[in-house]
Amino acid sequence: MQPKTTPIERAEKNRHSTGIESKLGSGIATVSVVIVNWNTGNLLGDCLQSMSRVDLTGTELREVVVVDNASSDGSLAGVDGQRLPLIVVKNHANLGFAAACNQGARLGSGQYLLFLNPDTRLFVNSLRVPLEFLSRTENAAVGICGIRLLDDSGHTTRHCARFPRLSHYVSKAFGLDRLLPGPVTCQSMKEWDHESEREVDQVIGAFFLVRRNLFEALGGFDERFFVYFEEVDFSLRAHRAGWKTVYLAGATAYHKGHGSSEKVAARRLFYSLRSRLLYSLKNWPVIKVIGLFAVTLLVEPLTRLCLSMAKGAVGDARGTLAGYGMLVRDLSSIMFRSHRALASEAPRPRKPNAG
Repeated sequence: MQPKTTPIERAEKNRHSTGIESKLGSGIATVSVVIVNWNTGNLLGDCLQSMSRVDLTGTELREVVVVDNASSDGSLAGVDGQRLPLIVVKNHANLGFAAACNQGARLGSGQYLLFLNPDTRLFVNSLRVPLEFLSRTENAAVGICGIRLLDDSGHTTRHCARFPRLSHYVSKAFGLDRLLPGPVTCQSMKEWDHESEREVDQVIGAFFLVRRNLFEALGGFDERFFVYFEEVDFSLRAHRAGWKTVYLAGATAYHKGHGSSEKVAARRLFYSLRSRLLYSLKNWPVIKVIGLFAVTLLVEPLTRLCLSMAKGAVGDARGTLAGYGMLVRDLSSIMFRSHRALASEAPRPRKPNAG
């Protein structure tokens, strides 16, 4: 019988097996920043400009890779004037967020990869604190790290979440997540103030810091997810492989939210619902998948429409109908994509026993 190993021992083995040394506890932590842009206006320039003010003591910013998914709003104008180790990739079509992140990651050389939304702005401690944390030997089993994000009013946003359950979506469809917030009813950890360090299931993809060796070992983000749920799926795969995700309250950044998708609300709803179904098809047993499809297609549209009409928000109701209409028309594609991908995947790795 093979002796049991601890998460730290498994982390060390994974680092050596990929041929990439993290140099834990010594040397300079190197990081590559990957930003996917799609029609974000001035937000991208503000994000890049904020990087000139970060404290890089004990760290090295190797590259800032901007992958533009065929923007048409001139958001790339003036980007080349930034005093950064900048790499700009201009795609001729919108490849989706997950694919563009993978594309940018391949161009970086840092020990760590920071996937950063263009609607964020970094502060002085945004990079140094989490990189120092990940570089410590005692944190060798931590593969993913997030930090405290602030909104327009300077308040801490409650963005960490649990891995999705069917009960989360049932509760949301009937409004129970607002009446009785908690682990059973809410995926988002809104009952926690996010003012302290904590191990979590997942951190938001707006600031998603990951060890490169882990990212490469898991094959990057699953490109079936055009946008949304790619970081949820990646975090679940990392968790099953024995890695931890940690939220740090001691470092901060600003996050606007919906920086590129707020102008296309119906399509944003469609992609969110689509990715939700794809996630369930990939990770859940059949009975729960059937339950989620039922809630998503039969219950939730009615509750959304009733809520919109009660508020007199006719525009929201129209957006809901448009979003669900796109989803229904895409159902055959969703099932085909899931079946084809699952048929070609190796068996899912089991979570190793704790030492």
